[in-house]
Amino acid sequence: MQNKGAIKVIAIIFALICIYQLSFTYYTKKVESNAKEFATNGYTKSLARTLAKGNDLREQEIFDSLSSERENYYLDSISEKPVYNFLFMRQFSYKECKAREINLGLDLKGGMNVMMEVSTADVIKNLATNPNDPVLTKLLNQANNLHKQNGGKYIDAFEQVVKQANESQRVELSTFFRVKLKEKGITATSSNAQIIDAIRLECTDAYERTFQVLSKRIDKFGVAQPTIQKLQATERILIELPGIKDPQRVTTLLEGSAQLQFWLVGDASKVASGLKAADTWLATAHSGSDTINESANGETLTTTATENKNVAQNNNKAQNVNNKQNHPLLSLFSHLNQGDLQPAVIGTAVGGNRIEINKLLKQASRILPQDVMFLWSAKPISKTNEYELYVIQFTNKAKTPLLDGDIISDAKDDFNQQGHPVVSMVMKDEASHKWAKLTGANVGKCIAIVLDSVVYSAPRVNDEITGGRSEISGAFTVEETKDLANILKSGKLTAPAKIVQESVVGPSLGTESINAGMASFFVAFILIMVYIIFFYNMAGIAACVALLSNLFFLFGVLASIGAVLTLPGIAGIVLTMGMAVDANVIINERIKEELLAGKNISTAISDGYKEAYSAIIDGNVTTLITGIVLAYFGSGPVQGFAITLCIGILTSLFCGIFISRLVFESLLNRKGEHRNITFYTKITQHFLENPKINWVGGHKAQFALTSILIVIVLGSLTFKGLDYGVDFSGGRTYVVRFDQDVHSEAVRNSLQKEFGSAPEVKTFGPNYQVKITTKYKIKEDNNKVKQEVIAKLYNGTKGFYKSNISLSQFESTLKSPLGIISSEIVGPTMAEDIQRSAIIAVIISLILIFIYVAIRFKKWQYGLAGLASLTFDALITIGAFSLFNKILPFNLEVDQQFVAAVLTVIGYSINDTVIVFDRIRENVRLYPKENYGKLMNNAMNQTLSRTFNTLGTTLLTLLIIFMFGGDGLRGFSFSLLIGITSGCFSSLCVACPTAYFLIMRTKKKEELRKSIAK
Repeated sequence: MQNKGAIKVIAIIFALICIYQLSFTYYTKKVESNAKEFATNGYTKSLARTLAKGNDLREQEIFDSLSSERENYYLDSISEKPVYNFLFMRQFSYKECKAREINLGLDLKGGMNVMMEVSTADVIKNLATNPNDPVLTKLLNQANNLHKQNGGKYIDAFEQVVKQANESQRVELSTFFRVKLKEKGITATSSNAQIIDAIRLECTDAYERTFQVLSKRIDKFGVAQPTIQKLQATERILIELPGIKDPQRVTTLLEGSAQLQFWLVGDASKVASGLKAADTWLATAHSGSDTINESANGETLTTTATENKNVAQNNNKAQNVNNKQNHPLLSLFSHLNQGDLQPAVIGTAVGGNRIEINKLLKQASRILPQDVMFLWSAKPISKTNEYELYVIQFTNKAKTPLLDGDIISDAKDDFNQQGHPVVSMVMKDEASHKWAKLTGANVGKCIAIVLDSVVYSAPRVNDEITGGRSEISGAFTVEETKDLANILKSGKLTAPAKIVQESVVGPSLGTESINAGMASFFVAFILIMVYIIFFYNMAGIAACVALLSNLFFLFGVLASIGAVLTLPGIAGIVLTMGMAVDANVIINERIKEELLAGKNISTAISDGYKEAYSAIIDGNVTTLITGIVLAYFGSGPVQGFAITLCIGILTSLFCGIFISRLVFESLLNRKGEHRNITFYTKITQHFLENPKINWVGGHKAQFALTSILIVIVLGSLTFKGLDYGVDFSGGRTYVVRFDQDVHSEAVRNSLQKEFGSAPEVKTFGPNYQVKITTKYKIKEDNNKVKQEVIAKLYNGTKGFYKSNISLSQFESTLKSPLGIISSEIVGPTMAEDIQRSAIIAVIISLILIFIYVAIRFKKWQYGLAGLASLTFDALITIGAFSLFNKILPFNLEVDQQFVAAVLTVIGYSINDTVIVFDRIRENVRLYPKENYGKLMNNAMNQTLSRTFNTLGTTLLTLLIIFMFGGDGLRGFSFSLLIGITSGCFSSLCVACPTAYFLIMRTKKKEELRKSIAK
């Protein structure tokens, strides 16, 4: 083996990197385990029992609430503390470890997934002088229809509509937009193209501002690892909030308009005595309650309060802050203002303590001064990573701000004469006089710029500002001035962000999903290793070592790139394990052939690997193509599946080709032991050793069988159709769990009385769970309507529970496993986009695979045969969902997971086909004058053992997912079972006969042309 030393070094470096990346997950889980132990100790149980006063149900609710609060407090208190000392070179806090651990998707830990769309149509309306003009209204309506058909960006659809309108009658956009776009250089003589460009810039600015506002808002929800992602191609924003406890509050806050305000800051020294009084009152009020400092074993827990005391002592701050009990409020600050901070700042605190401080300030609001309020800074201080708490002074009895943000005309980042970054701000004409009066009355004071109750800046007023133009200077970086300019412009947000897709997974369902997913994973992994050792004996052990290495590297890479592990992602790992065996099967079968040819073990291994490379690489590249397409067009869990599949393919290639070879080399280097390397057992020694099946001779029968199957599935699709899930049809879906078995028909009849028309109700998994889908008021998607729908669901289903269940218990499984355990809302526009993306993804995959196969095998006939085979597999998989729908006892909805399954089938099937084609190509090269039909028969028979073993391991893993993967993966795994079985059939009975037919037809035409030419 060439470059063996280099490969060993690469493998060791790769392994060390993976260990490093996975170590963060280990330490995170260790801390969270300690937090859970602390939260559920005997003290919590005793306190819950005391507060419940004998009510068992109430006691459990109190215990759950206290446990959750104590666990969160523990994690908050340790958030900034070092919990991992890496080789004594670098210390990592819990927060830093959490950011580097393997992320679990919302379907595994519960939470909320929201897709928000920035309304570009509203931007255009707001830029128009007369938004209700009939001509403009007509253009916008046409753009709406075109956008629904084609997707993409709304402004592109608007531009296309304007161009089409100009062909019949002249449309001058300057009539509508020249006034409000005057500052962008637009005049009465500007062309439509110039105006479209100006509108496009405004739309981009609106999108960026909305993204910034939403980015800041998600920090308020107090969840770990929230994510927000731009989807610029569709002008949408994806937000994921794991472990969210109040989805309705999230919806309200996310869809609310931005509130930019200007407030006068106060003097922290004047409220210091009030804070001390509040701290004393809180200590008295909380005496005898949960001290939060007592750990499970009775020892003192070192909390942030203790750490803050040490910090205070080290900085000579004589605040006499002893501990959490004596100073519940002041002990939470890391630093109290001793004249070294801005006069308006009370002190600083770590991010994890802000929620607790806010809660205590609210409790002691009667003790505190009534003419001020307290707001946190938007960003932490860079040196200490702590947030500042500002005092905001009320200037009137109504307690309203000095000015609202809608008085700003424009703001931009700039540089002053000294070359320092500043922000230039322009007021609207009508607000200029008010701004001049306000600044003139507050010279020398600071005015806080506040967005959504967070202070972004508090610049000092140096002089009265007239003319409406202001400059905000300070120790800003260029990035900070850009952010502040965007924040100032967000006060005039012209594009409201609307939720177009929403998915909520309850914590109980998330726990069940991860348990089911991991169970299927471990069972499948063990059975694969047993199967491969049973079939290949000692060579199977080498394959198992490669398989274990593959798993280790796969998780290491997932942790390294910050990928999100979803339930379909776990299915992707399990499927990858089955497909990873394929490389080892191909290699082992080639080595067996070399041994049968009389070569010694060392030469056979070397030649076997060489001959297997092309088949392995071609097969995996075609599967990788579908994975990449799926990762690009998919979203959420489906995207997680695609990313996992792609990474798994790459790590499988590395381990299958190199790691297993290193194992063989190690065995060969042991004196006297190389003869013990066996590639079969007594049972499998002659399995499919020399089959003589005449595949080509039976191509007419194969075509007939194929045609019959196609007619059956097309008939089912025509007359029975498909059951489209909410992803494709739009609507609201809720999975509701009862405490006893229920009949879906009875639930449907009960809900019909509430909704007017009967929603779709199906049994989902066990008989005590149903999936309810309704399109009730789907176009009026707001929080009020959502609450109305949940109330109707509750009223229509509460009679099916044995025990009483309240509305609050029904809509959240945080405290009870009953009620709505998951929900999904997909707007009509989003459903159309999902349909379009699914079709495009399948078509692009087929085209790319056709191109790759045609180029790689240098014959278009191979590409077309592969395309025919894949089309057959897709039809069979889709048709099976139609044929068996409402016959099999599980859900067969067509949704995004189903599209992922179809694309996976396409990738798997072409992998199987390419390996057969690769052997045909090799046979043609070795025996160029041999009959083509005979060469093709030989190739199919030579690869039959590999086909059987790969199909066997893959079907085995899919059966495990089907049986143990849970209800959420049953339809997904069923489609893969059908599709991959079809893929094996089509490789032998569709692709090869089609390629033979096309190639022989081409040869006959060439022979005929030559004979005519003679």
